[in-house]
Amino acid sequence: MTSLPQDLRAQLNSLTTEAFRPELAEIDRLPTLALARLMNGEDAAVPAAVAERLPQIAAVIDAVAERMARGGRLIYAGAGTAGRLGVLDASECPPTFNTAPGQVVGVLAGGPAAMVTSVEGAEDSRELAARDLTALSLTPEDSVIGVSASGRTPYVIGAVEYARSRGALTVALACNAGSALAAAADHGIEVVTGPELLTGSTRLKAGTAQKLVLNMVSTITMIRLGKTYGNLMVDVRASNDKLRARSRRIVALATGAADPEIEAALTATGGEVKDAILVLLAGVDGPSAARLLEESGGHLRAALGAASG
Repeated sequence: MTSLPQDLRAQLNSLTTEAFRPELAEIDRLPTLALARLMNGEDAAVPAAVAERLPQIAAVIDAVAERMARGGRLIYAGAGTAGRLGVLDASECPPTFNTAPGQVVGVLAGGPAAMVTSVEGAEDSRELAARDLTALSLTPEDSVIGVSASGRTPYVIGAVEYARSRGALTVALACNAGSALAAAADHGIEVVTGPELLTGSTRLKAGTAQKLVLNMVSTITMIRLGKTYGNLMVDVRASNDKLRARSRRIVALATGAADPEIEAALTATGGEVKDAILVLLAGVDGPSAARLLEESGGHLRAALGAASG
């Protein structure tokens, strides 16, 4: 068995996310219900930790949305659980917000195979991160969010350093204060969730915190980009029966129209929810709705204002 370098062992010993909690040393003796209550109590503290970083999160969202409005991409880079969460968030943007292919991207140390199995050594290479991001041809309009619970993962720091060298906006999402990752990025979001129930298992509270922050970043960015109308997902991509039914429900909620009118509007707009709503609320035809939305940058409220003006 290869021994760990002394400096790495010292790093891990200094991390809050790696701290050992003596008071939990015999949790394996507890009844299952007691363990479930204990774990639930641990998880309950995560939203408060996220709340302490809301100003930093909001600043990141505004910076990302500004760049995406100019054609930039949102790119997550991570390893292990943190990287998988980034890939998950990116993969949910096309069906939820009808984002263009490649508009939101998750880059994972070790590639797609690392979603389901450990790829040895991938997270230890800064060079691998630079190579993975080189393939994306970064521009200054892009935003790269490095996700690492420890805030010390070489792959993630390498990704942020490379992105910054290309002029992209860089963001660090970590769960330890004073992290090397945050020091390498333009913006640092350090959500300190404390030691885990299982020592060092950052798929627990740290993973939950990262998921909450990524939910905020992608969702609110898409709201800023006009991908919603109120709290309705008007850019939803109807790629299956459930989403087709949801599309019709969204049009109904937004307009109050009857089913026959909704079907006619969706037919006239090729199934585009946002266009169909504009047809029904503004009394325009399908091509006019498409033109108004294009001129309004995809913002339905602005298009409605233009139609009524």
